[in-house]
Amino acid sequence: MKAMKRAFLIGGALLGVGFGILFMGCPPKKATVGSEDAARAVYVPPGQYDEFYAFVSGGFDGQLLVYGLPSGRLLKVIPVFSQYPRNGYGYSEETKNFLMTSHGFVPWGDLHHPELSQTDGVPDGRWVFANENNTPRVARIDLRRFETAEIIEIPNSAGNHSSPFITQNTEYVVTGTRFSVPIDVTTGKFKDVPIASYKDNFRGTITFIKVNNDPNYKGEDRMSIGFQLLVPGFDYDLAHCGKGPSHGWCFFTSYNTEEANTQLETNASQNDKDYILAVNWKKAEECIAQGKGKKFPATYYHNYYDEKKHMAVSRVEKEVTILTPQDCPGVAYYLPTPKSPHGVDVDPTGEYIVAGGKLSADLPIHSFSKMMKAIENKEFEKEIFGIPVLKFEAVNHCLVPKACLGPLHTEFDGKGYGYTSCFVSSEVIKTDLKNCQVVDRIQVYYNIGHLMIPGGDSRKPWGKYLLAMNKITKDRYLPVGPELHQSAQLIDISGEKMRMLLDFPTLGEPHYANGIHADVIKGKTLQYYDLRENEHPYAVKSEAETRVERKGNIVHVYMSAIRSHFTPDNIEGIKVGDTVYFHITNLEQEYDIPHGFALFGAENANILIMPGETRTLKWVPKEPGVYPFYCTDFCSPLHQEMQGYVRVSPANANVSLKWGTGKQL
Repeated sequence: MKAMKRAFLIGGALLGVGFGILFMGCPPKKATVGSEDAARAVYVPPGQYDEFYAFVSGGFDGQLLVYGLPSGRLLKVIPVFSQYPRNGYGYSEETKNFLMTSHGFVPWGDLHHPELSQTDGVPDGRWVFANENNTPRVARIDLRRFETAEIIEIPNSAGNHSSPFITQNTEYVVTGTRFSVPIDVTTGKFKDVPIASYKDNFRGTITFIKVNNDPNYKGEDRMSIGFQLLVPGFDYDLAHCGKGPSHGWCFFTSYNTEEANTQLETNASQNDKDYILAVNWKKAEECIAQGKGKKFPATYYHNYYDEKKHMAVSRVEKEVTILTPQDCPGVAYYLPTPKSPHGVDVDPTGEYIVAGGKLSADLPIHSFSKMMKAIENKEFEKEIFGIPVLKFEAVNHCLVPKACLGPLHTEFDGKGYGYTSCFVSSEVIKTDLKNCQVVDRIQVYYNIGHLMIPGGDSRKPWGKYLLAMNKITKDRYLPVGPELHQSAQLIDISGEKMRMLLDFPTLGEPHYANGIHADVIKGKTLQYYDLRENEHPYAVKSEAETRVERKGNIVHVYMSAIRSHFTPDNIEGIKVGDTVYFHITNLEQEYDIPHGFALFGAENANILIMPGETRTLKWVPKEPGVYPFYCTDFCSPLHQEMQGYVRVSPANANVSLKWGTGKQL
C-alpha cells in the first residue's frame, strides 16, 4: 500500500510538471518579451547608468556576478571561490591564500547565495557576503573595491547551504549544514562510523559568524566564528533572520526530518510536515556569557586581504565555541511547515515568515507574534534533542490554498505583497500576505528557482523590479550545443499586474541574488590604488627601483609596468631549475589603466595588475631558451610593443645575472 501511495505521489508530481510545461507555451499576450513598451522600460542609453546593481550567484562557477538593472548588462565577474584565469585570481602569489582550507588548496567552489550587509535592516552597500556549498566557507566582498576581502572556513559543517544570511545590523552572518555529518566535537573531525548509523551519530550545526562593524577598524579580518549550535541531523536548507519585532531570531528550513541516508527523493519525503528551526541568538549570547557554551578543538582557515600589502593572508584557527539546546533552554524551537520546505523568508514588517514547501501546493505563512505567544503558553507537540516543537495551528497565520506547484522562495515589495517562485508550474505568484490571497501570477521560462527584488529581503524594498532566475533555458536563445546558460527574466512589479520586460542569459547557475539602488554604492568605489601607500614587500615606486636579485636558486624580479613598456624588459642569467618570481607593479595613477602580464611557457595564468597595485607570477623554467613576455591588457596605441624577453641558460651555465630596458645587455 505504501509503495502504491509513493507511486501515486510521484506520478502526481510528474503530471504537475507536464501541466506546467503545457501552460508555459501560452503566456498572456501582454507578458510577451520584446514589445515596444518593454524595450523602452529596460533601455539605458549609451553613457548612462543602470538604476540598480544586482549581485547574482554564479553557482558551480564559484564566482559572484554583477549585473545592471534594468538593462541586464553584465558589469563584472568577481572571483571568490574559484580560480579565475582572466585576472589571475587564485593563480597569483598574492591571491592563492584566499583558496586555502583545512583540506589544502581548493581551486573551485560552489557559490550559492549573495547577501548585502545591512544597517537597521536596510542594505547599506558596504559588503556583500557569499557562501560556498561544497567546502563550507563564507566570503565577504568589499564593495568599495568590488573584490573579495575575506573568506572564513566553517568547521563541523558539510553542505553550507542555509548561508550566508545576516541579522538586522550585520551583527552575525548565519550558516547551517545541508548535510548532517558524524561530528566528533572533541576532535573537530568527522567520525568513522557506518552510514547506516545516521540517526545515532549524525548531527547538524548552525553557525553564527560574528562581524566586526567598527568603521574605524583598518583590518580586513572582520569575521570570526562566534558560536555553533549543535542540532538534530536534519538537512538545513535555507535561512533568513528576523527584523523589527523579530530581530534577535533567525529561521532555518529543514527537510529530511526522517533522517534518511539513502534515496532521499522518497525516503526523505514521508513526513507530512517538516520544520522551520527558529533560533533565538540573543538567548544564545546570554547562555554563552553564563559559561554554558564549551570550547572544542577545530581546525579551519581564515583568509583575508591586506590592502596595504596587496596580498591575502591565511591564519589557521584552532577552536570553536559549541552550545547545545539542552544546555540553553529557549534557544531554539521547531515550527512545523508543509513538507520538504526550501526557502524561508521574513517580510519587511518582521511579522510574517513565509516558507516554500516543494512538495505542497499550499503556501504557508507563519506569524512571529503567534509564535511568541505559543512559546509563552508552551503550546508544544513534543521535544527533539532539547528543542520544543510548536503546534502548527499555534504559529500559522494561514495556508494560501493551491497557490502554485512547487513554491520555493519569496521576496517582498514593501507594500504588503510577497512574490513566490514556483518551480513546477514555472510561474511567479503575487500574494496579499495579510489576506492570504493570490492576486496575480505570471509565467516564466522555464522552472524558476530563486527570485530577487532589490532590497526584497530587507525592511525597505525598492519594489520596482523582480528578477526571476530560471533553471531551464531550452528554446529561449540561439542553440549552442548541449550545455546552455541559464535564464534570467526581469519583471516590472510597480503596478497592480506584473509585466515581463526582459530576458537574458546568465553565467554559471544563479541560485540567489541581492539588489541595491546604484546611488548607495556608485560614488564610493575605488578607482586606483595610491602608489605611495603600496607596502607590498616587492613593490617598486619608480623605474629606478626595478632590479633582479638572486638568492640561491630563487630569483626575484622587481618589475614595473607603465604605458607602454616593462622595466626591465630584457633579463639574462636565469637558469633551468630556478624559481622565478615576477613582481610587477603598475605605476599608473589613472582610472581604468590596468596592465597584464603573461610569460611563454609559464604553467600559470595571465595576471592583471590594477593601477598602483603589485602582483606576482611564479615560474620554474624547465628548458634553456629565450622566453617572451607581454602585456595582455590593451593599454595604449603601442600596446603591441609592450613586451620583453627572458633568457634561460642550463643549470651549470656561467651566465651572469643582467637586466635592463632600452639598452643592450
